[in-house]
Amino acid sequence: MMSAADLPKTIPVFPLPGALMLPRARLPLHLFEPRYLQMLDDTLKTSHRLIGMVQPYDAPGGGERKLHSIGCAGRLTQFSETEDGRYMITLSGMSRFRIQQEVTGFTPYRRCDVSWDGFGADLGPAEEDKAFDRETFLDLLGRYFEALDLSTDWDSLKEAEDELLINSLSMLCPFEPEEKQALLEAPSLSTRRETIVTLLEFALRAGSDEERMQ
Repeated sequence: MMSAADLPKTIPVFPLPGALMLPRARLPLHLFEPRYLQMLDDTLKTSHRLIGMVQPYDAPGGGERKLHSIGCAGRLTQFSETEDGRYMITLSGMSRFRIQQEVTGFTPYRRCDVSWDGFGADLGPAEEDKAFDRETFLDLLGRYFEALDLSTDWDSLKEAEDELLINSLSMLCPFEPEEKQALLEAPSLSTRRETIVTLLEFALRAGSDEERMQ
């Protein structure tokens, strides 16, 4: 387990809309752009092997996309090369961070000076959600999946630990990037679960409204 003392001041960041990384979760990624292949090569040379996942957003007037202030760093734990030179990698979520400033020059990919303050619990054990009503939650989730014609392994969902269930759904459900950012910034597991419930209910209401208008 990585400690706070092991966390670096500067990390490479991968701005990918809709790709959410959370502590103690795993995120598979597909790298093929030359700048991100360079990022992978450079990351493998470090002791921490951390890459920061950040949601980008469009800046007024165009230009390079801005970065949300809070992201989450994952440790590179698996990678494999395809025959045509692409890489499949897996990041294991370590800790959220707050961007202090972006570092310019030297690399084709983006890097940031970051602060880990305020996210100490991310390096600790899995969170519990003592107020979690799993039966009601899964009923709502089932209606959402049915409305969007999505499928899942319901037996695994029923058996998954609270944090694994809530964080996996946060990462995998087709929420908008700004909604994913809200899930990332949730201060606790219970707050993240409440946010998911709100998003599911909103999506179901929006779907019902569209049906009535047709």
